[in-house]
Amino acid sequence: MGETKAKILFVDDDNFLRKVYKSELGDHGYEVILAVDGDDGLEKAQLNDPDLIILDMIMPSKNGFEVLTELRNNPVTENIPVIILSNLGQKDDIKKGLDMGAVDYLVKDDTTLEVIVDKVQEFINSKTKSKKANLANGKHHHKEKEEDEEYYKSE
Repeated sequence: MGETKAKILFVDDDNFLRKVYKSELGDHGYEVILAVDGDDGLEKAQLNDPDLIILDMIMPSKNGFEVLTELRNNPVTENIPVIILSNLGQKDDIKKGLDMGAVDYLVKDDTTLEVIVDKVQEFINSKTKSKKANLANGKHHHKEKEEDEEYYKSE
């Protein structure tokens, strides 16, 4: 039996893009789970425990920033690396996404399929940036935030 395929959750409301990325990432040996909007993405992240999430920012129901906040505040999903792939390319948006815990921020217009595949491979296989590494290193965004809050309350 072979190794278990790494799971990628692709969250984007664009049907065409979902199909393209499912095909491309599937051809590179990944299991691709598709989500049509933010709520669907959060639900599938919780249920499927993906190794990486590729997240659009502009979506109906919940935008990508709201999704990223909820992912980081949930102990089940807090260690999953998130790559933002969005049309929002302003420096403020990029900074905000990275500050909120995304591992990378790619602008759709400036990014090819090959770049996405390379980034996915980088974060799936990384000894320091993968979900497995985050768990092994005890990086718990949620826990750190609570400890910070407790620290400030005690001052």
